[in-house]
Amino acid sequence: MAVSSGEGKTAGQEDPVRRESARQRAGEQGLLFDEQPTTLPGDIGYRGPTACAAAGITYRQLDYWARTGLVEPTIRAAQGSGSQRLYSFRDILVLKVVKRLLDTGVSLQQIRTAVQHLRDRGVGDLSRITLMSDGVSVYECTSADEVIDLLQGGQGVFGIALGRVWREVEGSLAELPGERAAVEDTVPADHPADELAQRRKARRLG
Repeated sequence: MAVSSGEGKTAGQEDPVRRESARQRAGEQGLLFDEQPTTLPGDIGYRGPTACAAAGITYRQLDYWARTGLVEPTIRAAQGSGSQRLYSFRDILVLKVVKRLLDTGVSLQQIRTAVQHLRDRGVGDLSRITLMSDGVSVYECTSADEVIDLLQGGQGVFGIALGRVWREVEGSLAELPGERAAVEDTVPADHPADELAQRRKARRLG
């Protein structure tokens, strides 16, 4: 199934040698849906620095993606000076996927389409999806056969198994601080994570 525009690739499907080679490649890359991730509490939120550390992105990227609506915090948005965004586990999972798609050359327009598609999915469904891309379009695969068809039919096609990304994020967050969504907190004026907000405020005040 195509997440964004483009037809799924099935060329070479009749070639058993290529198909077996693709199956082996998929297995080596962990794309064959063998992950069984656990679910973290839905009311736990993670501040910007924690989200950045778990997703492998900079605070500048996090801030820009939130302000442009690419990936916004679903637990608590920043509301005025001194407030702090809180990201859910699912938000951080999507942040990490966006980073990987960007690193492989997928356009921001295609990534926005893919992110919207992931937003429409339940959290449980995400762990059973592999995203495939040829650097132009992004495709959703929900079965091993779909993954193998794309791997054998397109040169340079890469995959992101969300179940594996889920495990990576889960492992990172296990060592990072989280907080209950109901807890209101403020960021100290000298908090490094709020540096960009301070600069924007200073420019506005002249």
